[in-house]
Amino acid sequence: MIRKTLILAALAACTILGSCKKEAAPGPDVWATVNGKEISRAEVEKYYRSRVNAEGPAPSQEEALTLKLNILEDLINNEILLERATKLNCLATDAAVEDKFTESKSPYTEEEFQKKLKDAGLTVEDLKADIRRQLSIQTLLNREILSKISVTDQDIDDFYNKNRAQFDVAEPQYHIAQIVITPRPDPNVHNRKNDKATTDAEAAGKARAIEQKLAAGADFSQLAMDYSEDSTAATGGDLGFIPESALNQSDPSLKKEILSMKPGEVSPPVGVKGGGYRILKLLAKEPAGQRELSDPQVQQSIRDMLRNRKEQLLRSAYMAEARDEAHVVNYLAREIIESAGKLPAN
Repeated sequence: MIRKTLILAALAACTILGSCKKEAAPGPDVWATVNGKEISRAEVEKYYRSRVNAEGPAPSQEEALTLKLNILEDLINNEILLERATKLNCLATDAAVEDKFTESKSPYTEEEFQKKLKDAGLTVEDLKADIRRQLSIQTLLNREILSKISVTDQDIDDFYNKNRAQFDVAEPQYHIAQIVITPRPDPNVHNRKNDKATTDAEAAGKARAIEQKLAAGADFSQLAMDYSEDSTAATGGDLGFIPESALNQSDPSLKKEILSMKPGEVSPPVGVKGGGYRILKLLAKEPAGQRELSDPQVQQSIRDMLRNRKEQLLRSAYMAEARDEAHVVNYLAREIIESAGKLPAN
């Protein structure tokens, strides 16, 4: 009777764990499989190199393994979603991939682009494959998740009434966009035209040229994306809303200019300490005080926030369901556990 009980307990344990016999790895260079599709060590290492700063301190063994596990987990999830995208005819077209590839190249010269790929250990084919995967997954999620999200007026009313204090603004705020021109270009910052001043004279000339384009009616955000020399170029120079007290931390000449502007106005080029220029646009000015639900900006901010919350929840649930339906074996994780956290042998 005791022996029978022990056998039954062992069988129950095997059922809970899935199998008493672990699947053997197809080979030392296979770090995971998804429904039989292999994910190689080389693929993980390739993305690992692209995320590690070669000029910074080398990560510890534990840090390196943690990052590789995270990368592998991303690749596993992407493969699961890509298989679903294939089944549901959500794969990106060649034309869409080429358009996105061209867009990704546009901020760089050909030489800079090739160097960037080489530094990351990637090829053009790698990049296009990654673009296709990401576009396909986004199409899938748009169809399976985003299309099902709705935020009603009642949802917005309920949130506002429960969180009214969040919309009581303590001080005036300024919604600002900028175009930055500097005589000392940052090699890690790019704009769409790959246009950078390298001397004080070039910076001054560039500032005047942009001022003329603005006077002729050019769109500020488009010019920022084309010519601005800081990280906000990608978002059209948008800095978001800045509290008045935060302006004290900026260059005094910039603060003075902002406080004198009216919404919609664009400043002339403003020289700043350390060299270079800023061209500013005041998109909006918000006074201190309670924001009412009748304010369209309040409604839109609540709508966006509620949509983002629902999207994150549905994404997590969708991924959990997709993962449950897939057959995944993570050989890297198994090897790390069995070796007590040591790096896999080269």
